[in-house]
Amino acid sequence: MREFRGRTAVVTGAASGIGRALAERFAAEGMRVALADVEGQPLARAASALKAQGAEVLAVPTDVSSAADVAALAQKTLDAFGAVHIVCNNAGVFTGGLSWEASLADYNWVLGVNTWGVIHGIRNFMPIMLEQDTEGHIVNTSSMAGVTTIPYASIYHMSKHAVLALSECLYHELTLRGSKVKVSVLCPEMVATQIESSARNRPASLQPESGSTESKERKLVEQGMAEAIKKGVPPAEIADRVLRAIQEERFYILSDGAWRKACNTRLDDIREGRNPTFAPPV
Repeated sequence: MREFRGRTAVVTGAASGIGRALAERFAAEGMRVALADVEGQPLARAASALKAQGAEVLAVPTDVSSAADVAALAQKTLDAFGAVHIVCNNAGVFTGGLSWEASLADYNWVLGVNTWGVIHGIRNFMPIMLEQDTEGHIVNTSSMAGVTTIPYASIYHMSKHAVLALSECLYHELTLRGSKVKVSVLCPEMVATQIESSARNRPASLQPESGSTESKERKLVEQGMAEAIKKGVPPAEIADRVLRAIQEERFYILSDGAWRKACNTRLDDIREGRNPTFAPPV
């Protein structure tokens, strides 16, 4: 896709971080933008800021783990703008800890947002985009955690590996159809976002059990993430990468440096049948 002006983009997790940067980037290209996020007030502020810059914006409070919410987002976008050309399934959350000590609520929360959020986005928007029979692009946010593994972050890594696999399968399906809709998977490194404090949006029904204590492993990985994020890549840089990938119809949007090295080490382990190497991307 080369022409963006006058077209419509949908971005989930759009109130802050990568999502907000994507919304701003698309608006700067003259696109109409539907912003979705579970945080109502930050979402309203993001929408107001874009409107003040002259953008045509729709803000839809959305819990992407809810099939009904994402279906409503799709319908409201169509009602407001008449078509959908780019969808960024971007919303994400994080929690750490030991695999066997994590609660079912931990698993359900992270997978609900990170994985089911992408599933709901594909199921609701892909039929619309195929029916339009025009150029379109889906961008699913995985992570470099989707191509690597480290201890104490199993739920997050699992959720992002699933997004990568789903996106690759979707790529093959669209290619075999000769579809005008393309797909990319975004695998960023550490980015200066608020994901380390995503528990602020954890629903009451999926809170940790009363009286449970935070393990040292969870504290360790969450502290490490918070410190790394402080030095992370600006979200605007990630948004620029995404725009270029859409223009180039490029599937993988990957990080370089230590994360790419860790990914290559893992691939070498698989190719050569070695046991997994602990190669933290630092």
